Amino acid sequence: MSSILTNSSAMTALQTLKSVNKGLNETQGRVSTGLQVSSGKDNAAYFAISETMKGDSSMLKAVNEGLTSSKNSVSTARLGAETVKDLAGEFAERVAFAQNTPDANLADIQAELDGLVGQIDAAIEQSTFNGENLVEGTATETVVTGVTRSGGTFTTTTFDFDQVDLRAIHTALDAVDISSAVTTTDLQTAETQLGNAVSAATSLGVAEKTLEGQQEFLGALTDTIDQGVSAMVDADMEEEAARMQALQVQQQLATQSLSIANGQPQSLLSLFR
Repeated sequence: MSSILTNSSAMTALQTLKSVNKGLNETQGRVSTGLQVSSGKDNAAYFAISETMKGDSSMLKAVNEGLTSSKNSVSTARLGAETVKDLAGEFAERVAFAQNTPDANLADIQAELDGLVGQIDAAIEQSTFNGENLVEGTATETVVTGVTRSGGTFTTTTFDFDQVDLRAIHTALDAVDISSAVTTTDLQTAETQLGNAVSAATSLGVAEKTLEGQQEFLGALTDTIDQGVSAMVDADMEEEAARMQALQVQQQLATQSLSIANGQPQSLLSLFR
């Protein structure tokens, strides 16, 4: 039965065209944004998970940036400690040499020792990064190294290391006076402070290595998180390109079908001629 009031074929063709156009618009949106899930209406679960993971990734990157400053402070302190270690080694060597030196030359060696003490003082003063000096105290430094999320609980992870007191080494060596005679105590003091300087440089080296390792881990972790987010929300561009071509063909066919359906009532005119 044909009717000039109701064209069922045109209605069907129109609905098909609307459906194709909707799919084409969605595909074009995914192609233009590069995202398969750009809002909660696309996939509520994936959207919620991806936004949470993006937040975690951003915080980890911020922590990693903060670790760069901490690592540079430790690196500067370690360089200062190693410089003091080298100077303390020279100091101990000169004291040992002075044991077999005529008393008349002890004043000259003492002048050398005073010069080394002055260099140690300068190294300590200059071992500062961004106003932070880690070589003149014994306080414990706490550095945030990451964030963790377990259910609804959000916490941070930290790393503790101790400052080193190079000033105590400087003070002890500055008190050594061999201008008149060399004693066993002088040599023991020099050797002891050399050992302290070695321990200081070693402890700061361990702290620096730990921070470097944590930075490498955070970098790899954020990359993994970003890849996980990408797998959930990013559009497959090859698939979207193929889908767009298919939808464009369907759009053309649906438009042609609608045109044919709209032309059917015209054929009824021939029955009245």
